[in-house]
Amino acid sequence: MYLEIVSPEATLFSSEVDSVVVPGVNGDFEMLNNHAPIVSLLKEGTIKIHTHTQSHLVFDELHGEVQPHNDDDKILLLKIKSGTIEMKDNKVIVLAD
Repeated sequence: MYLEIVSPEATLFSSEVDSVVVPGVNGDFEMLNNHAPIVSLLKEGTIKIHTHTQSHLVFDELHGEVQPHNDDDKILLLKIKSGTIEMKDNKVIVLAD
């Protein structure tokens, strides 16, 4: 599935992924390949992106820093304040604040 995360300033992430976990207003939820179409609001929290090729990084949206993380080399973490997510036809778009 394809994931794109955009903020008002820039595109923060754009790539094929295995799955993504987002902080929904009613709790975290995960989307995998062929997930049913969905639109949801997001609250402050961390988006967890499961990839099969990229290193595990922590993105600090406020400071623009990328820091290595030692837990799992196939997970990317992105902290957000709020946002909206849409999943349709195996494409996930996150509008993050």
